[in-house]
Amino acid sequence: TFTSVLKIGQKLNEGKTKQIFELVDQPGLVLVQSKDQITAGNAVRKDQMEGKAAIANKTTSCVFKLLQESGIKTAFVKQQSDTAFIAAHCEMIPIEWVCRRVATGSFLKRNPGVKEGYRFSPLKMEMFFKDDANNDPQWSEEQILEAKFSLAGLTIGKCEVDIMNRSTVAIFEILEKSWATQNCTLVDMKIEFGVNVKTQEIVLADVIDNDSWRLWPAGDRSQQKDKQVYRDLKEVTPEAMQMVKRNFEWVSERVKLLLESQSRGRVVVLMGSTSDMAHCEKIKKACTSYGIPCILRVTSAHKGPDETLRIKAEYEGDGVPTVFVAVAGRSNGLGPVMSGNTAYPVINCPPLTPDWGAQDVWSSLRMPSGLGCSTILSPDAAAQFAAQIFGLTDHLVWCKLRASMLNTWVSLKVADKKLQACSV
Repeated sequence: TFTSVLKIGQKLNEGKTKQIFELVDQPGLVLVQSKDQITAGNAVRKDQMEGKAAIANKTTSCVFKLLQESGIKTAFVKQQSDTAFIAAHCEMIPIEWVCRRVATGSFLKRNPGVKEGYRFSPLKMEMFFKDDANNDPQWSEEQILEAKFSLAGLTIGKCEVDIMNRSTVAIFEILEKSWATQNCTLVDMKIEFGVNVKTQEIVLADVIDNDSWRLWPAGDRSQQKDKQVYRDLKEVTPEAMQMVKRNFEWVSERVKLLLESQSRGRVVVLMGSTSDMAHCEKIKKACTSYGIPCILRVTSAHKGPDETLRIKAEYEGDGVPTVFVAVAGRSNGLGPVMSGNTAYPVINCPPLTPDWGAQDVWSSLRMPSGLGCSTILSPDAAAQFAAQIFGLTDHLVWCKLRASMLNTWVSLKVADKKLQACSV
């Protein structure tokens, strides 16, 4: 799969586990090359682990794909080889953002009296300044603001810190939800952000691999699969290193499954007549953006109730979870008739016309008893509500909804910052 030959330029940076090279004929992009090295305690302990580069690269590429497909902005572009990936060139913000669901590790040392296993709801956020000589000291938000970091022409102020805080929580929740499908608890994780040198946008950068998190299958610490196993070794023997490597391989195999949907579902849009086609196409387009298949059908509960019920039976009979959306203006008989005859959810999404629309909407709102259909006027919102229903069982749909929430929040924040800059 990896055929293209790259012109690799100078080495831009080297860390404990990777090297960054410029790409001569692709300005704005870099090559992130993993190394076969594993370290702990700021490289107080370090060892070669044959094959680690490939395992780490496979893990991080899958994680970034999952996040990107959800809608999170990242530096990742594509996997280039077994041990390297291409990314947008970023100037890195020298802060590690740590997000915790369960109290363990250094948190317990810094907060005596807290028992291991204490659950944080909401999540616990901590920041650490990247400074190996001083063992990455914990920093407060005030310290980050006072540092006045300026990277790729962007000064890191309150707005930027808020964005990174929010993004870290969303990224954690997306990965937590995804790992839960494999019965694994994401205990805590660290991530880093960079400023894209081309767009001046803050994006998730660096890598997320088995060094980045704690992962406990079935929520059981004794089964931990992350780098903690290596940190905890009394002495480094070849047998011990094989065990560490097996854990890393287990994660890199399992992480691929996070990209697969756990359940299928579909939206079936029923329209009273083809004059409502434009309205229905909007619903379909929005469903597609969540990765949900959407089928359009024409049927009138007034003029052909037998046919409406036959179509309903067709989609009840194959075992695929279905949300019906009824699109009927004027007198909406379609939604109520469907709702009274199926156990699946029904959403009314009537197209409102300027003439009688305000009166017509009552035919969707005033239901006989025993009917549970909801009414949502916006086609986009009807699709979003269907997605929220499927998100209860399909983590990939949930992840898209979660990332969309974050992106809306960030765009408001950025718009406000721009407006303030104009009006000052």
